[in-house]
Amino acid sequence: MIDSSLSSLGAKVALAASSDENHPPENIIDGNPDTFWMSTGMFPQEFIIRFAEPTKIAVVTMDCYNVKHLKIEKNTSDNASHFESVAEKEFEHTEGLLQSNSISLNGTSATHLRFIITSGYDHFVSVHRVGVES
Repeated sequence: MIDSSLSSLGAKVALAASSDENHPPENIIDGNPDTFWMSTGMFPQEFIIRFAEPTKIAVVTMDCYNVKHLKIEKNTSDNASHFESVAEKEFEHTEGLLQSNSISLNGTSATHLRFIITSGYDHFVSVHRVGVES
């Protein structure tokens, strides 16, 4: 199942390393590719998505701009205190176009996912949508 709006399932953005009032982190999970979260420069940048309940995840989809390298970590407890690495991906540069990527998580279960953008193709990056497939 692909969820076009994680917020409709009760998911929340629990943390974002930066925030712009015109492009808040909640835009990542609203399902609308026309809204987005924008970093405020410098790397790494990160955000954490908290699911309403433990969620089995086969694939994460991410639409973004100017992201070069991404790490994804998972947590399985309620308090998001210990994360373990589940995936890393180098994104292709798509001048003027959104980067659409699918990242396999092999059916892992998580209460939280932490997305760490370690580098970008510019000083600023934007994340338009994150979805999960179970």
